[in-house]
Amino acid sequence: MNAVVPFVDTNAQAERVQRTIDSARVAQRQWAKVPITQRLRIVRKARVILAEEAMSVVQSANMSRDRPVAETLTAEVLPLIDACRFLEREGARILHPRRLGSRGRPLWLAGVRSEIQREPRGLILIIGPGNYPLFLPAVQALQALAAGNAAIIKPGDGGSAAAKAFVEIFSRAGLPPGLLAVLAEDATAAQSAIAAGVDKVILTGSAKTGEAVLELCAKSLTPATVELSGCDALFVRADADLDIVVRALRFGLRLNDGATCIAPRRVFVHHSLASNLEAQLQASTFENARIVYPLLLRCVTDALVAGADFIAGSIQADGQLSVPLILRGVKSSMRLVREDIFAPVLSIIEVADDDEALAFAAQCPYALGATIFSRDAGAAQALAVKVRAGVVVINDLIVPTADPRIPFGGRGRSGFGSTRGAEGLVEMTVPKAISVRSGNLHPHLDEPQSGDAKIFAAYLRAAHGHGWRNRFAAVIQIFRSIRGRNRRE
Repeated sequence: MNAVVPFVDTNAQAERVQRTIDSARVAQRQWAKVPITQRLRIVRKARVILAEEAMSVVQSANMSRDRPVAETLTAEVLPLIDACRFLEREGARILHPRRLGSRGRPLWLAGVRSEIQREPRGLILIIGPGNYPLFLPAVQALQALAAGNAAIIKPGDGGSAAAKAFVEIFSRAGLPPGLLAVLAEDATAAQSAIAAGVDKVILTGSAKTGEAVLELCAKSLTPATVELSGCDALFVRADADLDIVVRALRFGLRLNDGATCIAPRRVFVHHSLASNLEAQLQASTFENARIVYPLLLRCVTDALVAGADFIAGSIQADGQLSVPLILRGVKSSMRLVREDIFAPVLSIIEVADDDEALAFAAQCPYALGATIFSRDAGAAQALAVKVRAGVVVINDLIVPTADPRIPFGGRGRSGFGSTRGAEGLVEMTVPKAISVRSGNLHPHLDEPQSGDAKIFAAYLRAAHGHGWRNRFAAVIQIFRSIRGRNRRE
């Protein structure tokens, strides 16, 4: 039976979006004048409401999905509340104007003092995902507001209830009207907003969606931060604790039914542990579900033909997939480990050492997160430095990335830019440099004299030349040139 696609009156929607943007811009001009300490007081009030009404917030986040309450509390509400507290404690410091002292200032700019300020961008469009409808768009909106921007959220599929609950909480906390709004879930709402004019786009979504959004942004030169698809690598070194590895992999398959961008997909395991790991996973019990996923079906079928086989899961006679899927005998060149499969799937790939694991991992165009398991902390740290990913977790999985101090972003087809942490807050702003010249000495404003070239050439040798004798001789040349110039004048 074909799904019924709701009719969207694009003209009417464009008008609604335009009204929302106009209202947000008026409100933002006043909001930017509010001291950050006052803005953060509203964040604190919102945090208290979130904590006191957590269960109703969970209900809103779970409106379109059957998800355990405890999981939503810990995966969405708790990290959002911690993100509020992080901003309360650190936001003012992070965005405080930075004065540049005399250290490092070029000698020829003596008398100039400078300061770097962070200004809000203006209006931020947040395009949210469907898998974490509360935490991901809300924490981005939170940072946008703290930095002095207005924010409009285009929720992912089924995310309207969570987004509206977040807006309502901030309204009760004292946020002025118009600063935070929710658009329709339909993709045309985001298209209308970009066409109408926003100052930055924050997107969390697939690589395909990223391509489409960036194409729209390019027409108006609108900057964007894009967190896109993942196909995360998990490295199991020869000295890893397999019990923890198996527990972590089961957790990754189970969390949000596998619909997590940094859930593991590719498991690079040292050959000495491969058989044992496969046996433990095969002996595990999973809560199975059936899904229709044409791309995954094609990838799995190709892998089976090329020599892979199932540890868990299966292909049903009607083409449905019984998930979670775990396959062994997978090669790093297979399509299965080069696509952004958004489902509970694990591919086991045997490797001889860290270098081979890194080489195999680099064949995938996605580089969002990665995980390493090892009893050797030093070796794991050294491996983490070499891994191409935005965030690397050692001896744990996914959960440490919820630390509000940590920036989150990918490489390659997993996107660019950062959200969360100090880096994410700074991305909600633009720098403004202010330089002040003191005193009345402005020789550079005068017409150049015939000997000026010699003075500057000598200065370059004195400041940057090789050897103290050469630099000292250049200093003498500067004084002689200046004295000769003064005599001519």
